Amino acid sequence: MPHAATFLHAPGWRRPWRWLLVAMMAATSWLAFMPSPAQPDTLPHWDKLQHTAAFAALSVVAVLASSAQQVWMRVALPLLGYGLFIEAVQAWLPSRDGDILDLLADAGGIVLGLILVRWLRRRWPSPGTSA
Repeated sequence: MPHAATFLHAPGWRRPWRWLLVAMMAATSWLAFMPSPAQPDTLPHWDKLQHTAAFAALSVVAVLASSAQQVWMRVALPLLGYGLFIEAVQAWLPSRDGDILDLLADAGGIVLGLILVRWLRRRWPSPGTSA
């Protein structure tokens, strides 16, 4: 099995990461646009946690799929735009509501994901670089 550094740094893995990103965005869009399921009262902020987790995962995969050095411009801003798009569409759906707090949860998830991937890359540096 390849070492974790291979998955985090090797350019040959960018294409599979891109396909995973497309699949994740398709699943996220489907979940965001389907009729809203009933939320249990026992978990009042469950929706915000879902947004944060989804966008953290999306940002990790987007960074790994990208060769960009300017992560904020090439990953974070487009993902924030995607979150804004989701909220705008939900504002027009009968069973959904656009919510600025959801967008803030998305932004928090993006930041969390960027921190996580930076930590992972420091934990497992690219082969041939000193730790």
